[in-house]
Amino acid sequence: MSRIGKKPVPIPAGVDIAVAEDNVVTVKGPLGQLKQQMPQAIDISVEDGQALVARPSDAKEHRSLHGLTRSLLANMVEGVTKGYVRNLEIVGVGYRAALQGKDINLTIGYSHPVVIQPPQGVEFEVPAPNRISIKGIDKQVVSQAAAEIRAVRKPEPYLGKGIKYEGEQVRRIAGKAGK
Repeated sequence: MSRIGKKPVPIPAGVDIAVAEDNVVTVKGPLGQLKQQMPQAIDISVEDGQALVARPSDAKEHRSLHGLTRSLLANMVEGVTKGYVRNLEIVGVGYRAALQGKDINLTIGYSHPVVIQPPQGVEFEVPAPNRISIKGIDKQVVSQAAAEIRAVRKPEPYLGKGIKYEGEQVRRIAGKAGK
């Protein structure tokens, strides 16, 4: 049995989970609503204030989908109750971010500023010129938006300049050794 898959997903007060035909799961909570198509082979049931995920057999495909489905369901429940936040740090002299309406305007060493628009359901915040906060209820969308912003200027290994995740350790390379 999958250690992750057999754990029940607790459903907090104020959260409603509905499983429709074709395993389409809808989770409603105080922060919003998420809807996702789950794998057809996996059974999802809601009872006694918790959601249970079961697999029909021990086939390799069913074993791999068991834990995945439970994790997706748990992420949906956490998203509609608490939400998700990804923080980015900007390192470099003259590198900064500014909020322009809902968009982010990045000045990061290119000859032009880079403007990034938020995907639907995601909100950008700039608490300081060298920090970006990405908030939303869908973990996958928030993480993808953070990855796309980081990809604009990845941290380079010599001086560590660029956009990195909060707490990320950049492996540094020593420059040329002198005589």
